[in-house]
Amino acid sequence: MILNHLIALTIAVIIDLIIGDPPDWPHPVKWMGSLINRLDQRLNVGPNRKSKGVAMTAVVLLIAGSAALLVTSVFYLLHPVAGIMVEAILISTTIAQKSLKEAALSVYYPLVNEDLEEARHKLSWIVGRDTELLEEPELVRAAVETVAENTSDGITAPLFWALLGGAPLAIIYRAINTCDSMVGYKNEKYLEFGWASARLDDAANWIPSRITSICILLSKRPLFMTRTDAWKLVRRDAKKHPSPNSGWGEAAVAAILGVQLGGVNYYKGIISKRATMGDALIKLEKNHILVANKIVTATVPLFIILLWLGGSLYEMAISWFQSSLFI
Repeated sequence: MILNHLIALTIAVIIDLIIGDPPDWPHPVKWMGSLINRLDQRLNVGPNRKSKGVAMTAVVLLIAGSAALLVTSVFYLLHPVAGIMVEAILISTTIAQKSLKEAALSVYYPLVNEDLEEARHKLSWIVGRDTELLEEPELVRAAVETVAENTSDGITAPLFWALLGGAPLAIIYRAINTCDSMVGYKNEKYLEFGWASARLDDAANWIPSRITSICILLSKRPLFMTRTDAWKLVRRDAKKHPSPNSGWGEAAVAAILGVQLGGVNYYKGIISKRATMGDALIKLEKNHILVANKIVTATVPLFIILLWLGGSLYEMAISWFQSSLFI
């Protein structure tokens, strides 16, 4: 089955690069979001909100995972090739390489045309921070940070889980991530109700984020330091991020570019001082958005190669173990 998963996830990346996420097409994440919203409205009231949040998360994961398992199992019963293709289609809905690059470019092009208002408007579609008063360096920083953070949870993490459990586990990962994005906030409304979603998301991204940071550093030679020094910088700064995982991609991209990410953000007028990632060897410029996209383009194939190596070694080990039982 690992070989089938490897073929399916590789095809899924190609599908995503060609098609992406057309806004008018049906999408599992939209269905997950609708379900989460309904459960949020019904359960996130009164006492015992943490246990209700656990129940909400469990229901969403069970429905999403069961549906994906049922669909893939039916098509595998019809024919292995049919099963692989359906897996590939489902996995492609959990990754967003094309959408991530397009989102970054939607900020880059207005900056090239010196249209800050349009750049602020497009940025507001992809970040939670206030964008109305941001100047060009801060617009660039936000776009680069978005690319760096989402390389893992938007692309490589679902591929990692697809290797281990095919489309059902990739869909479950995306359900966890969607729950976290909708209710995993540390505010009065969601601190308890979103606790399970946030903790699960941290756990699901722990390994993929660290592997991704290594692939990022291997994908492109750092401009102002050796890869060894860049890795030291990543280890120094990644742990400063409020998320246990997001800092790894952000620090790796900052090390390659020789820029500093992080700093002061505003959310609904409230200041948020975030630790800085990287050293400001040069100033952020709009072309860094293009370089960040190129880093993603180079990182994903490296990650897939690692998955193929790991999956192949696993299959070889299983075959050796099974053959040794009959010696």
